[in-house]
Amino acid sequence: MRAARGVLALAGVAFFALAACGSDANPELMNIRKTGEGPDEFGIVPPRALTMPENLSDLPTPTPGGGNRTDPNPEADAIAALGGRAGAAGGIPAADGALVAQASRYGVTPGIRQELAARDLEFRRKNDGRLLERVFGTNVYFRAYRDQSLDQYSELERWRRAGAKTPSAPAQSSLDDK
Repeated sequence: MRAARGVLALAGVAFFALAACGSDANPELMNIRKTGEGPDEFGIVPPRALTMPENLSDLPTPTPGGGNRTDPNPEADAIAALGGRAGAAGGIPAADGALVAQASRYGVTPGIRQELAARDLEFRRKNDGRLLERVFGTNVYFRAYRDQSLDQYSELERWRRAGAKTPSAPAQSSLDDK
């Protein structure tokens, strides 16, 4: 009986010790993983609709393994949706020069992306979750960022009191019930 308890306790300690060692170098606070054996719905990108070009000579020459007009191009589509031109990537267009000058009027920090990536990694490591949360892959994202979140209803009221036109929002109690 006594030996069985000792073995059970040793097995429990070993389990938790191994679980604690299993954290990755880049902790993920938002654990979003595929949960079944089926297809990944977000990995399937539908093709564009078939359209007849105004001039048939505009059609590309068919090449095995090459692209065609119905292939999705998410990067170019996002640029166009945000008001840009897909072919103008890789520099600041002349039309945006005044905007860039205004945004950088107090200076630009070189290497800001690397600095923010390092700070973000440090924050994620500090807020990686408790032992059992890491063992069971619990989502700790909302708890980790709670201090940095915005109370949307108090902000909405602040802007309304200031006289700003604000869009309507659902009642707070209706969102809390879900």
